[in-house]
Amino acid sequence: MRIVIAPDSFKGTASAVQVAKAIAAGWRTVRPGDEVTELPMADGGEGTLDAFELAVPGARRMTVTVTGPDGRAARASWVLLPPAEGLPGGTGVVELAETSGLPMMARLDPLRAHTLGFGQAIADALDHGVSRLLLGIGGSASTDGGAGALTALGARLLDARGEPVALGGAALRDLAEADLSGLREPPAAGAVVLSDVTNPLLGPTGAAQVFGEQKGASAAQRVMLDGALAAWSRVLAPALHVDPATPGAGAAGGTGFGLLVWGAELASGAETIADAIGLDAAIARADLVITGEGRYDAQTGSGKAPATVLAYAARREAPVALIAGAIAADPAPFSAVRSLSDLAGSSARAQAEPGAWLEAAGRDLALAAR
Repeated sequence: MRIVIAPDSFKGTASAVQVAKAIAAGWRTVRPGDEVTELPMADGGEGTLDAFELAVPGARRMTVTVTGPDGRAARASWVLLPPAEGLPGGTGVVELAETSGLPMMARLDPLRAHTLGFGQAIADALDHGVSRLLLGIGGSASTDGGAGALTALGARLLDARGEPVALGGAALRDLAEADLSGLREPPAAGAVVLSDVTNPLLGPTGAAQVFGEQKGASAAQRVMLDGALAAWSRVLAPALHVDPATPGAGAAGGTGFGLLVWGAELASGAETIADAIGLDAAIARADLVITGEGRYDAQTGSGKAPATVLAYAARREAPVALIAGAIAADPAPFSAVRSLSDLAGSSARAQAEPGAWLEAAGRDLALAAR
């Protein structure tokens, strides 16, 4: 059999690379003669760099020191993809989770966390001379509307006295003027934002209200941050003709909006990554596709990696099996399903030893294929 293993990360427990390797190891213990292809997936969040680095020949990690979301210096990286037709400088892939992500926080600080480091990594890629940028924006620690990133790229954000406003979402309440005259231009072939989020910037379905809690914001702080983002959009949107209601503007604490202001375009993270790693061609030859994520729930269908893998496989009429840490939605579209929580007897045991239970799930699917 020809097997394609294309999972997302199991956030907080195993990267997509680790997940794919563990499932493949389990499968091979039962069916060592099968052709197994590992294609770790991502949707613009954690694991985006890994997906490109593994799948694209000649991809290189480029290290950079950035200011993390809580102000501490952090060693990070971005990925340089080799030159291609129309892209003589190659493509830079920058991941917000790697530079301004939630796990980088020593403690949650929803009002002052920022995206400065993400912008610094983008600037480093521009300094390298890339022709295009792919910007994965999942996993943000902040709700600053991308203000920190634009600051790193040359924007000057000023209060009513003409003084620079502080970093962080709450400080945007003081914003009176945005001087963008020194803002660096996107590369010649453009910048594409990879995200699976379709929320607008403001309101009950916006960045602060929907995603603020996971970044540590209380109900009162979420109201405050929504107001701060409203001030941000009032200053920027009219002159630049960027609508804060644009689907995806609320991604990553409003970083989607900031990048739209910069001139970037929004795209499906999972689909862009799937195309870049050759998922369709691999599935075309597959007898079975295995995908997965930490929690399969109602949000999975909104552009997340397993839903994208399922859609690509459907076009090729290839069966798809799902492995998830926990299953909280109807998995009827999949030909087979394995829950690590069920295999382990509890979610706690599954999270304590994800590699072992992923291998067990791979073995179980292989036994069923006999």
